[in-house]
Amino acid sequence: MIPLSAPDILESEIEAVVEVLRCTRLSLGSRMEEFEHALATYVGVAHAIAVSSGTGGLHLCIRALGIGEGEEVIVPSFTFIAAANVVRYERAIPVFVDIDPATLNMDPEKIEAAVTPRTKAILVVHTFGCPAEMPAILDIARRYHLMVIEDACEAIGAEYRGRKVGSFGDAACFAFYPNKQITTGEGGMIVTRDPHLARRMRALRNQGRYESDDWFQHEELGYNYRISEINCALGIEQLKRIDSILHRREAVARAYTNLLSANAELILPQMEVPHRRMSWFVYVVRLCERFTQAQRDAVLQELTAQGIGCGRYFAPIHLQPSYAAWRDSARLPITELHAARTVALPFFNRLEKYEIEHVCLALSMALKKVRGV
Repeated sequence: MIPLSAPDILESEIEAVVEVLRCTRLSLGSRMEEFEHALATYVGVAHAIAVSSGTGGLHLCIRALGIGEGEEVIVPSFTFIAAANVVRYERAIPVFVDIDPATLNMDPEKIEAAVTPRTKAILVVHTFGCPAEMPAILDIARRYHLMVIEDACEAIGAEYRGRKVGSFGDAACFAFYPNKQITTGEGGMIVTRDPHLARRMRALRNQGRYESDDWFQHEELGYNYRISEINCALGIEQLKRIDSILHRREAVARAYTNLLSANAELILPQMEVPHRRMSWFVYVVRLCERFTQAQRDAVLQELTAQGIGCGRYFAPIHLQPSYAAWRDSARLPITELHAARTVALPFFNRLEKYEIEHVCLALSMALKKVRGV
C-alpha cells in the first residue's frame, strides 16, 4: 500500500510532545505562545492565533470580521468544503465563482463579476499551494470596499513576488492536519496585522473570554476552538524544518513531472508559475478532455485496487448534496470540466523514487485499461 498522504514525524518531535506530558499545563500555555510567535514571524505579520483546526480558524475570521446573515462572501467551489461551510455557519451566503484553468485558483475577472451590494468579503483559496493572483484580487477588494480572507490552509510557505501567502489579506488561516506540509495532528493558525481583530479572535476561540476576564466571565458568544500544548509542541518542531520539507516536496513533484511529462493524456500541474513560489500540498493530474468522469473514476478504482492511494481533488462544493440549493444557480463550467478529470496521486515527504515510479507505471496502465487499449 502506498498511501495518498503520510505525516513526517521525527524522534526529536516525539520527544518534544512527551516533554509537554511531563508538565502540568496542557492548554493555553507557553508552547502555544511560542508556536504563535514563530508562525507570525515566518509569515511576516504581527499576530497569530492558534486554533483547533483550519476550519475553526476560517469560522473565526468570518465571525470576527462581522460578516452575518444575508451578506455575501465570494468563494471558489473548487476547494475543500470548509471554505463555504464557515460562511453558512454565520448565516451568510457563499457566492461561487469559476477558476483559472491553469492555476485552478479563482479567476479575478469572475470575482469582479460576482460582486453585488450585499458582498462583504472575498475568501481566497491558494489552491494546492499555488498562490492566487493577489494583486488583482486586492485591487477588486479596494475598489468595492471588501474584506479579504486568505485560506492558506494548503499553502504554508508559498510566496507571491517574495511575499508569503497569509500576509496579504485582513486575515488568513493555515491548517496542520496530517496531510499538510507540516502537521500538529489537528490544528490551525489565524494570522493578521490587526491587533483588535487578533484580540477578539483569541476571545472567540476560548468561549468568548477576553484575557482580562475571570475564567467564568464571557463578554460574547464564543467557541471552544482551543488547541492543546501537545499539538503546539509538535508544530514548533515541524516549523523549524519547514524549508527542508518544502524542498523535499518540490523534489517529489519534480520526479512525478519528469516521469509523466511524455504522457499526452495528462495535464500536469505547473512546476513554475510566474511570480510565485509553490508550496506543494498535493500532486494532482488531470485527464485530457476526451476522458469522461466515469473513466476518471475507473482510473481511481484501478489504482486503489493496486494498493495505491488516490483521490478526486476536489469534488465541487456546489454539486454536493448539502449545497443542493446552489446547484441550479451556480454557473461554473471550468470548475465542473476540470474537477471531473482530477486524480490526486500519492504525495508526501518520504515518498521514495521507486514508489513514484510504481505509481506512474500503474497510472499509465490504468489509462490504457479504461480506454480499452
